[in-house]
Amino acid sequence: MSASEQWDYEADVVIAGYGIAGVSAAIEAARAGADVLVIERAGGWGGAAALAGGFVYLGGGTAIQKACGFDDSVEAMRAFLNVAMGPGADEVRIADYCDGSLEHFDWLVDCGVPFKPEFWGEPGWEPPGDQGLMYTGGENSYPFNTIAAPAPRGHVPQMTGKVTGEKGGGYMLMKPLVDTATALGVRSIYDVRAHELLTASDGRVIGVAARQYGNPMRVRARRGVVLATGSFAYNDAMIAQYAPRIAGKPAASVEEHDGQSIRMAQALGADLAHMDATEVAFFAEPQLVARGILVNGRGQRYVPEDTYPGRIGQLSLYHQDDNVYLIFDAQAHEEAMASTSSTPFFKTPPTWVCETVAELEAEIGLAPGSLQATVAAYNAGAERGEDPLLFKKAQWLRPIGSPIGALDLRGHTGGFTLGGLLTTLDAEVLHVNGEPIPGLFAAGRAAAGLAAWGYASGVSLGDGSFYGRRAGRAAAKG
Repeated sequence: MSASEQWDYEADVVIAGYGIAGVSAAIEAARAGADVLVIERAGGWGGAAALAGGFVYLGGGTAIQKACGFDDSVEAMRAFLNVAMGPGADEVRIADYCDGSLEHFDWLVDCGVPFKPEFWGEPGWEPPGDQGLMYTGGENSYPFNTIAAPAPRGHVPQMTGKVTGEKGGGYMLMKPLVDTATALGVRSIYDVRAHELLTASDGRVIGVAARQYGNPMRVRARRGVVLATGSFAYNDAMIAQYAPRIAGKPAASVEEHDGQSIRMAQALGADLAHMDATEVAFFAEPQLVARGILVNGRGQRYVPEDTYPGRIGQLSLYHQDDNVYLIFDAQAHEEAMASTSSTPFFKTPPTWVCETVAELEAEIGLAPGSLQATVAAYNAGAERGEDPLLFKKAQWLRPIGSPIGALDLRGHTGGFTLGGLLTTLDAEVLHVNGEPIPGLFAAGRAAAGLAAWGYASGVSLGDGSFYGRRAGRAAAKG
């Protein structure tokens, strides 16, 4: 549609969404000399980022990695991501991100984001304290440890009083960035729901139509609009259309992630990428998973249990039809529940407990002999300190004894969407004809970023902030 000259607000750069991509865009646009206005659907800044654990996936030899005694290189980071991000991953984008990783870490620090140079090496969702570095993608597990030299790249902002799953480092990532944006003169208005992009007669995006408290609002962008309103994890219709395997499952996101930016840009002919790709969370205690074995409905192991929980989730949902059981003995359960990094809401009792593997096999309802063969093979390898089937690291190998228990983990997955608007490396939204839509930019989970059919914790906050910066700079140029 064509826009009239009646505007309620005006700015050089208008940003929809005040999460990690939006705030990063705001900072860089303001530093480039633009007058910046952020419109946010919620009642305050933060988005999904402020509620997240706060991991930012960075590497190549950051100051935190070096202080913790880890050698890393851009080449090793790139080699890992090219495989870990799954089929269809954009190698050019991955190379671009890896090449800029060190500078991006320094940018976060310069904006006041605190990182403590201390490593946490235990399995878990996030460090139990204020440690600043952790493995968050299975880099040190098979098969990734055969592809590139492992290095932890999950950088988490330092935060006191952290409670896993309730109060995370995402707040300490967002607050310094918002403070930086505010100090640069960035304006923000809240409770504003964008619903349409406004264009000039030549097709250039020149503003946003929105509503605040039910009242219509028109916001003019003199140079460009940045879309940063998140994924479509909470849009049931879009999930059914693009990613039906996670339909009805818990969305590891926030309700504002309803795909609005994607739909608005689609109305202008925007192209999409990886709309069927999802991150899949696996709802089980990593400390217990590493000490046990995961089996499918045939009683067979299918994944090294010491790998990244998101990889376990994807393999469980998409390759085992969410039909999964965790097998362990009493010692493993006691050790896991006593671990300082275990998650309180995953400290659950076994679903079944038996004296023998045969009895447990019958209780679960597995085919006779299937679980017995699996446990026997696993125990024989563990006695030798090896896992010739799936190559779990020796530190987690111990024969499973008696009594033996199992957790019923059927359906214990959830997740969020990874696909979105197709963009250039400068965050320009691409039309289906392959050309950029003038005046329109996107970053964060509204755009297709690094991840395709794979994931590592910290990739969303990493590419959201990295390409959010690019979007802000590009929009400021007009």
